[in-house]
Amino acid sequence: MAARAVVLLSGGLDSATVLAIARAAGFDCYCLSVDYGQRHRAELNAAKRVAKSLGVRTHRVARFDLTIFGGSALTDRRIAVPVAGLKRGIPVTYVPARNTVLLALALAWAEVLGARHIFFGANAVDYSGYPDCRPRYMRAFEKLANLATKAAVEGARLKLHTPIINSTKAGIIRRGAALDVDYALTVSCYLADRFGRACGRCDACRLRRAGFEAAGLPDPTRYRARRKR
Repeated sequence: MAARAVVLLSGGLDSATVLAIARAAGFDCYCLSVDYGQRHRAELNAAKRVAKSLGVRTHRVARFDLTIFGGSALTDRRIAVPVAGLKRGIPVTYVPARNTVLLALALAWAEVLGARHIFFGANAVDYSGYPDCRPRYMRAFEKLANLATKAAVEGARLKLHTPIINSTKAGIIRRGAALDVDYALTVSCYLADRFGRACGRCDACRLRRAGFEAAGLPDPTRYRARRKR
């Protein structure tokens, strides 16, 4: 019987690749997406498509409203999403405590399922400078998980897998392509419209486009307007 794993699935390129990696490793995958009040539902719709395409055990959407705090361009519409290009420092698209919340929800479901594995698509190479994407943070959360749960205290220790954390975007794309991930199903854009079409200008779009170019593979992203560099 295959080991169970909870896979955090945002609907973006990275998490779709991580899901494919978990499946290829033989895990029985239970996918969790989180509606935290992000600007659009396009990525949640994409997560449903990806989960169906890759044939997971089940896919659930948890709701946790981070708009009550705001503080990010993704959870407060008064803060504009930057489109002028990647800059140094932590951008306004960083959502305070988002990854901690996501991982905590995955941990709760994993304990209920009796799953001892969580897969998360954090990346510390081609990313936007988010502090909660670093390997050091992931190690700390795994330690916390094994202190905080009944399962771990009773001997069922949990492993947090971050298989693309040290990969470039091009490397992630090549790995996913080898595992037959259909990236046309995914949405990465911070400003996607209701049809899931990308803006082509935000940081997420720039990183994604550069990744396909570096990987030497065609970019299947649907853009709603002429792309601007």
